[in-house]
Amino acid sequence: MLRFSAMTLDRCSSQRKDSAWVKEQKLNAGFLVLCDDKNLVCGDSYRPIIFSYEQIVSSALEDSEMVFLGVQSSQPMFAIDITGMELDSHLLNQGKWNELRQIASHLDNDTASFLMLSRGLCHWHKNNRFCGRCGQHTRSIEGGHSLVCSNEKCGHQTFPRTDAAVIMTVTKQFEDGLERILLGRQKSWVKGVYSCLAGYVDQGETLEQTVRREVFEESGIIVGDVKYIASQPWLFPSSLMVGFIANAETDQISIDEDEIESAKWFSRDELARFAEYNDDVDGYKLPRKDSISSFLMEQWLNQT
Repeated sequence: MLRFSAMTLDRCSSQRKDSAWVKEQKLNAGFLVLCDDKNLVCGDSYRPIIFSYEQIVSSALEDSEMVFLGVQSSQPMFAIDITGMELDSHLLNQGKWNELRQIASHLDNDTASFLMLSRGLCHWHKNNRFCGRCGQHTRSIEGGHSLVCSNEKCGHQTFPRTDAAVIMTVTKQFEDGLERILLGRQKSWVKGVYSCLAGYVDQGETLEQTVRREVFEESGIIVGDVKYIASQPWLFPSSLMVGFIANAETDQISIDEDEIESAKWFSRDELARFAEYNDDVDGYKLPRKDSISSFLMEQWLNQT
């Protein structure tokens, strides 16, 4: 199963519109604390540290902005972002601040998915403190799943955005009888890492049109048939990765260096010899295991 795609909590979409109901949930809730997009976790197991309401009150955090995440195993769950706050609390010294992508492999998929939701919502709050129409402060409603302008004459309401992005395995049968996959890399990546091509959806595009446009822009390859495979929430900070497999109609690569550093065709035998992302070796490497790119490449590799 794709990493970050196994969240089982009840989002309580209807109940969270009732502010009195949300306030009541805090009394028996568990609380996650975040800072600078990092989660507070146990230093040894990387499990999230979950605080009680009494602990939150004792640390003077009860008046902080709280985002209702949902109900997990019968327990209401909230997230608190303390970025920019000056606190001297023993409560916050019980664990370590970790970037979720660095620790996700140590967590079960449900926990990783849950932490990603807390990170994504807190990041959205942090970056939407002012109304995009009139510039006044926004205030949280619906348990933190919506923001409304504090200016009554404006009253503009916004919701967490999701940026759609496509990612694709581009394949072609070559004259030697071997099917190959087209992979590329960006300059900023770990040396040797090659991954699926990807890109954001432009306004007015279908997902299939985006696949064809992005592949051509990045590699000069013309794509024909496009088939949906799977999707993955990717709240780093706000994307939904939509995975496809696409059949290439041409094979001559012409890269756009503003987009990627390199693109190459690889056979299954060549891909099978790729090292893992964190291996300290020379040569080609796979993308991170938690990415949909790794999932799509593995699916193609294991096809017969």
